Amino acid sequence: MYNNRNASFGRGNRNSQAGGFRNFSAPRPSFGSRPNSGQGNRFSNSRKPKRFGENLDASLFIKKAQEIIRIEEVDVKNTFEDFGFDQVLLKNIQDKGYIKPTQIQDEVIPVVLTGQDVLGIANTGTGKTAAFVLPIIDQIIKNPNKRVIILAPTRELAQQIKDEIRSFTFGLRVFVTLAIGGSFMREQIMDIRRDPHIIVGTPGRIKDLGDRRVINFSQMDMLVLDEVDRMLDMGFINDIRAIVEKIPADRQTLFFSATMDRKMEGLVNSFLQNPARISIKTQNSSDHVDQNVVMVNRNNKEEMLVKLLRQSEFKKVLVFGATKMIVEKISNNLIDTGFRAGSLHGDKPQHKRQRTLRAFKENEINILVATDVAARGLDVADISHVINYDKPNNYEDYIHRIGRTGRANAKGYALTFIESKY
Repeated sequence: MYNNRNASFGRGNRNSQAGGFRNFSAPRPSFGSRPNSGQGNRFSNSRKPKRFGENLDASLFIKKAQEIIRIEEVDVKNTFEDFGFDQVLLKNIQDKGYIKPTQIQDEVIPVVLTGQDVLGIANTGTGKTAAFVLPIIDQIIKNPNKRVIILAPTRELAQQIKDEIRSFTFGLRVFVTLAIGGSFMREQIMDIRRDPHIIVGTPGRIKDLGDRRVINFSQMDMLVLDEVDRMLDMGFINDIRAIVEKIPADRQTLFFSATMDRKMEGLVNSFLQNPARISIKTQNSSDHVDQNVVMVNRNNKEEMLVKLLRQSEFKKVLVFGATKMIVEKISNNLIDTGFRAGSLHGDKPQHKRQRTLRAFKENEINILVATDVAARGLDVADISHVINYDKPNNYEDYIHRIGRTGRANAKGYALTFIESKY
């Protein structure tokens, strides 16, 4: 599909591999560090800042997609009718085209309906959101006094959860509102004072609204924490603890994460009471993705990006940059060059982020340039390529980035720019 001729560029291409895709037969030393220098760790005396993703070995970004992707059918015990859902809710589920529960829905929904706490270990793409949303809606129908807070790491994921809830509540008196940064505080305050059943939001904004006494945490009897590992990575731990401490101890708590480590176990022990532990093993999304690197001179990165994007195979592309400034610069330059592009980053007002994301989903634009804010919670099924214009900070972020392509068992492609000295 790719060749060095298409990927070559500019002058100074003295290394035959410096201008194209490079194959590594074995792991090589980390890029950006000098061999035997003894200065490669963060405790060195050197004050020179490390480059983004410096310690990641380029060989990690090279892997062929599986030629044959086997989808293992998992026998589920229940149908949606078996859960005893309200009939209007059941009709809404059927109208969305849900035929039978996914594995995590099959295992989580009955437990949530009993009122027990849940610790769920599952990746995105497993049907996890509906696994907690559906029983919550059913509980609210049967007990309109129920009040729920759902915490998510990013505005986009919070918006996605809210949209999922609303898609199931047609014809039902179940009310949900959003509390996220980047949106007008006044409107959110007015919505929350209408006393919705469910508040979906990011930890910082939820805590802020609680400090302003807009949210009465003492009324909440259910707490959902989604993608907790990401929230910890983003530094939300103190906000989360502050929120949890204000919610009555006899609440029901649902805790979802893609990974589990000692730090996470500590939170589980302090937040949950005798939880049902449900772990769903899924095929790695990276197995569906053909991964390779592009060797490029730092001064020619944008030129290389344009050459790639002009190839017909690059139908719908997500480009990751290291900083908000880089992302905005790339996006503006692509637009000036004639591409249908947009940007997504933390400095962008929320209404513009939503508008850009909607344009990308609906193919009004086919190139989205983003920071890692788009690495999780971005649910766009038909992204053909992910391009890491800048290397990710760690390998876990890399996996989440490339997981935006190769979805729904389709084959995807991921390219990572590696800066060459020549």
